[in-house]
Amino acid sequence: MIRVLITGGAGFIGSNYIHHALRVHPDWEIWNFDKLTYAGNLANLKDIEQDARYHFVKGDIADAAAVAAVMKNGIELIINFAAESHVDRSIKGSQEFLMTGVLGVQTLLDAAKEHGAKLFYQISTDEVYGDVEAGQYSTEADILRPSSPYSAAKAAGDLLVLAYARTHGVPVIISRCTNNYGPHQYPEKMLALFVTNLLENKHVPLYGDGQQIRDWLHVDDHCRAIDLLLDKGRRGEVYNVGANHQPELTNLQVTRLILDELKADAAMIDFVTDRPGHDRRYAVDTAKVSVLGWKPLVAPEEGLRRTVRWYKDNPDWWRPIKSGEFLKYYQEQYRKSPSSSHPSFPRQSSGQAGRRGV
Repeated sequence: MIRVLITGGAGFIGSNYIHHALRVHPDWEIWNFDKLTYAGNLANLKDIEQDARYHFVKGDIADAAAVAAVMKNGIELIINFAAESHVDRSIKGSQEFLMTGVLGVQTLLDAAKEHGAKLFYQISTDEVYGDVEAGQYSTEADILRPSSPYSAAKAAGDLLVLAYARTHGVPVIISRCTNNYGPHQYPEKMLALFVTNLLENKHVPLYGDGQQIRDWLHVDDHCRAIDLLLDKGRRGEVYNVGANHQPELTNLQVTRLILDELKADAAMIDFVTDRPGHDRRYAVDTAKVSVLGWKPLVAPEEGLRRTVRWYKDNPDWWRPIKSGEFLKYYQEQYRKSPSSSHPSFPRQSSGQAGRRGV
């Protein structure tokens, strides 16, 4: 059996990957190491908790003793999903993001080096590249220009990974994915928040004019990309992973797709004050991973339908989350823009004119 440490496995992407890995890797034994912060939820893994190939260990990746203890199980492969991942929260307070994204990554790398792990795989984000001009696509060789404390912490973690590869010879791979969506996503992220709000007959808070562009990658496609890179990725390399929608979709267009799927009216949109430093567009060049055989299989419309259906079918999972601390945070975070007293859709600004699909 191949012994695998998956950090942050109780979160959205990590828990989806654990389900995927147990299905497609019968020769894997998995240790899920998670601190169980507010977005970590063992309910995501309830259906597999009795699987003999799955083990859960509560712990912080910045805790060297705890990491060393779990590594003694003969771990050969480390896949690091652990991260404080919400940009808005990083703006309000950055310390936890730096602890996990920088010191936590260093602790894991030290453990990989000391215990002779065969591979350290770092899950990163396209946000490390920062805002991308119309018609341009970030390549793996681009200078990192993070705009938020969250993306700065991820960028620093990536650089540490590459430094350990060069200095210490730790075998590593980094993949930088675009916006993931799908089941079990904590409902502070846009798609999960908007779908669950509408299911509760509540308005959806759309930042600014809604003309920001993101690339929406279904979590199932992301899981397949990770497996491809584990198998065919070159050690010491960085790979972009994205859906590359043709045409690109603005946040407003995605919101309208959600409204259409749930048969809701445009009056349910509240245009709220934009967040500080909000990047306008993300887009990555995926040629490097495509050469290895990568292509996304889930079209955005189909992925959105599946996601809406999952939240419709699982209110017992998300309703308890949207109370208490979540509710307090939500009420503080989203303030309706004074210029948006009506639900009409804003016209495209002149700065957006060159962007595909807008």
